[in-house]
Amino acid sequence: MKRSIILLVCSALLFAGCNRKNAPKEEGESQAESANKGNLVEMSISAQQHIGLVVTPAAVTQLSEYLRATGTVQPIDSHIGTVGPLARGRIVEVRAKVGDRVEAGQTLAVFDNIEAGELIAQQQSARADLERLKAQLIPLTRQAERSRHLADIGAGAEKDYESSNAEKEGIEANIRSQQALIDGIRQRLHRLGVSEDGARSSFLTALRAPFAGVVTKAQASPGNIVEAGQDGFTVADLSRIWVQAEVYEKDLGRIRVGQSAFITVDTYPNQSFEGKVAYISDVLDAQTRTARVRCEVPNHDLLLKTDMFANIQLPTKFSKQALAVPSSALQEVEGKNVVFIRRSATQFEKREIEKGVTINNLTEIVRGLNSGEPVVTQGAFHLKSILAGGELGED
Repeated sequence: MKRSIILLVCSALLFAGCNRKNAPKEEGESQAESANKGNLVEMSISAQQHIGLVVTPAAVTQLSEYLRATGTVQPIDSHIGTVGPLARGRIVEVRAKVGDRVEAGQTLAVFDNIEAGELIAQQQSARADLERLKAQLIPLTRQAERSRHLADIGAGAEKDYESSNAEKEGIEANIRSQQALIDGIRQRLHRLGVSEDGARSSFLTALRAPFAGVVTKAQASPGNIVEAGQDGFTVADLSRIWVQAEVYEKDLGRIRVGQSAFITVDTYPNQSFEGKVAYISDVLDAQTRTARVRCEVPNHDLLLKTDMFANIQLPTKFSKQALAVPSSALQEVEGKNVVFIRRSATQFEKREIEKGVTINNLTEIVRGLNSGEPVVTQGAFHLKSILAGGELGED
């Protein structure tokens, strides 16, 4: 009987001890489950579609830092040509207008060249005098030869030969002088754009494009009287252009002449134009503390128009391979950076992470995330609102 009572008491004590050992374990498991459930967010598929929720796998990517600036499209100074008359005249015909694309040597306007008319008259008079002198030279040459022959045989005086020969040489000098005058007039006509053939019948002179390009200014109208050196047309070669921007003083050390530059404009949002930094000003604007930076960009299809606003991206020295996600994926919960990972079609897990640098709307993830994990990149704020027990908000 005593032995039965002792066994019963021992069994009771052993059962009580086992209960005490299992109680903390069960309590710990309950707390872990509660904590895990506290990191989970439920959202129906229809709600996800309504807010436009997007999930993107985290991936290792090349993070390259860019300096961003805005600027305008401008023609290159050395690719701008001004066309005007070299002599006084009257515009007869205009063949080009602002916006026209012209080829090298194409006629832009024709004007009646008053100075060329005067030169042609001088040229004709000089030619007439030249022919007269040549006619005079023929008998004088014969006379000099005859006097030479008579002096050689003793039938004439030596002074007669010398006199006739001097007269002949004087006419020859006048002929050379007259020929030089005619050549000078011919060269002046050539500079004025009047050919020798055209000079005999017309004084019309063409204003021609110096190179292929676009007419950006036209200040000539039929009937206008123009003076030598007056601007008539401006032609710009826009096959290469400048994109000119102002860069803050603090950023100048991050760029250099010759480096690549990537240009975008609102007109062509899906197209990028690559060029080179051609110039960095040595002088700062005292008011804005900026320096002028020019990027030279090929523009073969003439898609970039002068005075267009442009966005410029200049690569800096910073570049690294890193695990990164779009910056829109990061949210702040209780002072900590978190992202949301898709666990199932309707369930998402809050994950605390440590972030690194942010470049071009991509944020480096230093700790807390693995490559390939499905991260909510759009709609994360709504999940944060549900987690906090609030109403759905907007990013």
